[in-house]
Amino acid sequence: MSTKGFTFKGGIHPPHYKKQTEHLEIENAKEPNVVVIPLQQHIGAPCDALVTVGQTVKVGQKIGESKAFVSANVHSSVSGIVKSIEMRNSSGGMKVNCVVIESDEKFTVDESVKPKGDIDKLTKDEVLLIIKEAGLTGMGGAGFPTHVKLSPPKDKEIDVVIINGAECEPFLTADHRIMLEKAEDVVIGAKAVKKAVNVEKCFIAIEKNKPDAIEVMEKALENVEGIEVAELETKYPQGDEKRLINAVTGRVVPSGGLPMDVGVVVNNVGTIATLGNIIKTGMPVVQRVVTVTGSAIKNPKNLYIRIGTLFSDVIEQCGGFSEEPGKIINGGPMMGIAQFTTDVPVIKGTSGILVLNKKDATIEEPQNCIRCGKCVEICPVNLQPLIISKLSLLNKFDEAEGYHALDCIECGSCSFVCPSKRRLIESIRVAKREIVSNRRKTGK
Repeated sequence: MSTKGFTFKGGIHPPHYKKQTEHLEIENAKEPNVVVIPLQQHIGAPCDALVTVGQTVKVGQKIGESKAFVSANVHSSVSGIVKSIEMRNSSGGMKVNCVVIESDEKFTVDESVKPKGDIDKLTKDEVLLIIKEAGLTGMGGAGFPTHVKLSPPKDKEIDVVIINGAECEPFLTADHRIMLEKAEDVVIGAKAVKKAVNVEKCFIAIEKNKPDAIEVMEKALENVEGIEVAELETKYPQGDEKRLINAVTGRVVPSGGLPMDVGVVVNNVGTIATLGNIIKTGMPVVQRVVTVTGSAIKNPKNLYIRIGTLFSDVIEQCGGFSEEPGKIINGGPMMGIAQFTTDVPVIKGTSGILVLNKKDATIEEPQNCIRCGKCVEICPVNLQPLIISKLSLLNKFDEAEGYHALDCIECGSCSFVCPSKRRLIESIRVAKREIVSNRRKTGK
């Protein structure tokens, strides 16, 4: 039985562009000869390498760890020899320290990898430890360590868990296919998260444009108590966690607040399915489902890829480029990160590899703002993007902060609807970075 939620104010309806891959089953990607595994694939402190050059490693072996609470362990996705530990470009948008491993093509599994037992018999503390040791992070793109999200302060009482299966970003279908093909893992993972935060109520939120996923998940939940499907209107950015909370529960996260402030924890469905697999098999986060698509990809696919596999290897498995690429993006077109090279690895947050041809990647030159107010009308956070953008361009960051620039979720809806094609989101991002930097400098 699905719960029909309402939606949020604002938002847009960009073309979906999902037909290329939404009906394609997940395939196991070709095993890589070499993997480049960043020691920071998450929000928080980077990991320190636990291995040395020349050392032999196995699949699932921990190769990176940090003593900081807000961090996430890193594991080897292949067995083989550590060839180097060096700074490399990451698909997350920066250079980070990486462990480069040459596969021995045996994929020998580390002795520490063992099933975790029946979820119904595991305790809350055991579940949290399993999550932390496995290096689980948000796999929808943000990369926030899951054990941190599931450890709210004692004064923040959580009573609802929402599993985000909206996947409102154009082109991407990885989460859709996960719900269709890995429903059992989603259910196990959902039970684990419920136990970790000690709640009885859990919703799996799915947009109406995925009726097959709704049907499959409802069938998987027929004999499961406390978990139900929440059917949502199809709209972007429905998958943003604060918009999702509003749509499913009617609660409003305050400005500057977090989901826990209104008693909710939100996790991406890919994260939850991975957690289900961790409990079943004991294998930490060494693989993930990635949608490889776009107008310049010859054979679009949904692939199950080992972390650290280079984009170039993945694209080759999809037949290569069908024409000269104009833009390569880690993620989707609205919130993804453009890449200047394919020599970057798939990381935990890589939900998609999008390759657009030159025509689709062309952005029109911006014109003067005509003050039509469309960006204000559609902003899901009730901001005034045109004013924040103007203040950012004038380097008036303190004034931009007064217009709640930090509340911007960087969904890109304002830039999408702007008839003058102004780069609103880019200038707002600059303002946010400057505001945060100034706060750190002043200690506020």
